Amino acid sequence: MEPRGGWLDDTEQRAWQGLLAFAMLALPELERAQRRHGLVHIEYGLLAALTERPFRLSDLASMLNMSQSRLSHRMNKLRDRGWVSVRQCPEDGRVTIAEITPTGRSLVEKIAPEHVEDVRRLVFDNLDPKQTRALADALTAVMSGLRTCSPD
Repeated sequence: MEPRGGWLDDTEQRAWQGLLAFAMLALPELERAQRRHGLVHIEYGLLAALTERPFRLSDLASMLNMSQSRLSHRMNKLRDRGWVSVRQCPEDGRVTIAEITPTGRSLVEKIAPEHVEDVRRLVFDNLDPKQTRALADALTAVMSGLRTCSPD
């Protein structure tokens, strides 16, 4: 059976192999760095998002393309560690709001410089500004397509 659009051409194959290598090499390295602080990468992502402002859990799940149950599991772990608080919205009791605690904010402020250094070393140190813009444009398009997929 022929795949839709035919087999991957050389450029598509190079791009796909690059994405696979990134997923297998760079992401685990970022994950190891987060584990040194008692976090997995998605938990750091949740904390980092909450440093911007409190979020409705449904909006946070949508933004991170997570199922409600996966988000609840992670939020419970973060809450148990004292890094986030979760409360009912005073205007609408059906809505739950997540907010980072001062302890959680301190943790992110401690980890963030190391995280940025790792991201620069693993990704941006290998690209010139034109390549960085092209990568940002390409991944934005890919993410837009992924947002239409159901969360796990």
